[in-house]
Amino acid sequence: MPTDTRRIGGPEESFSHLAYTPTDSTKTLMVSSNGIRNDGRKCEDLRKMFIKTGVVSQARGSAYIEQGETKIICSVYGPREVVRKEEFSMKGQLTCEFKYATFSCSYRRQHQQDSEEKDFSVQLLEALEPAVCLHKFPKAQVNIFVEVLQNDGSALAASITCASMALADAGIEVYDLVIGCSMKIHEDKVLTDPTVNEEYDSQNSKELNHGSITIGFMPSLNQISAITSKGEIQIDFLKRAMTDCVEACQKIYPAMQQTLHTSIKDKLTASER
Repeated sequence: MPTDTRRIGGPEESFSHLAYTPTDSTKTLMVSSNGIRNDGRKCEDLRKMFIKTGVVSQARGSAYIEQGETKIICSVYGPREVVRKEEFSMKGQLTCEFKYATFSCSYRRQHQQDSEEKDFSVQLLEALEPAVCLHKFPKAQVNIFVEVLQNDGSALAASITCASMALADAGIEVYDLVIGCSMKIHEDKVLTDPTVNEEYDSQNSKELNHGSITIGFMPSLNQISAITSKGEIQIDFLKRAMTDCVEACQKIYPAMQQTLHTSIKDKLTASER
């Protein structure tokens, strides 16, 4: 059979990159005896964050966020006419689509949405919808598209924050910004902003008080727009995790305000030229 001369030939023997990742038997403790996690943070510490708006020129509004090694981009389109008549409503509509890039995880994701991505899309919509003034654009819809470029944990929480910034950049009227935050409950410890190695795994974490929680928080209104949890968690630890989530969201809020202030200032400067 003739060979494909246009295709770059790979090595005859190759190994998956997953062959060099540590197995369950070689994993270190999630939290050391002195309260330090594997990445050097304390239990209550957030990862370093970078936020920028206006990164997609074709979209009405857009935002990009880096939360540690988790990198997410979001685009907002609309308000525009409802395409299908069966979805017509006098109140505005909000749609969300959450997608992992094929190269974003340690294993290759599919081009089509899987069940996890569809579930995250619904949770993202539930977190953002209470904050958007839907009555301001009747008979129309706003479409939000979130893509995870690199996943290192807390992707849903970072997506909520990124989508909220993109809505603000698009000029969509909202009651308040929505900030996402995740917590991992590990035995008697609550870990803020977990990485992908710290996130809850239903197959390996079946004991009591092993789970995770993600909230969407509106800081100006002091209200929680959405909450989701996984695992088996006692009510006391659940309350503690929710309190820590709210405190972490309050820490993120000034960075979001500063980013929007800088973005508006840059747009005004550009319009005056």
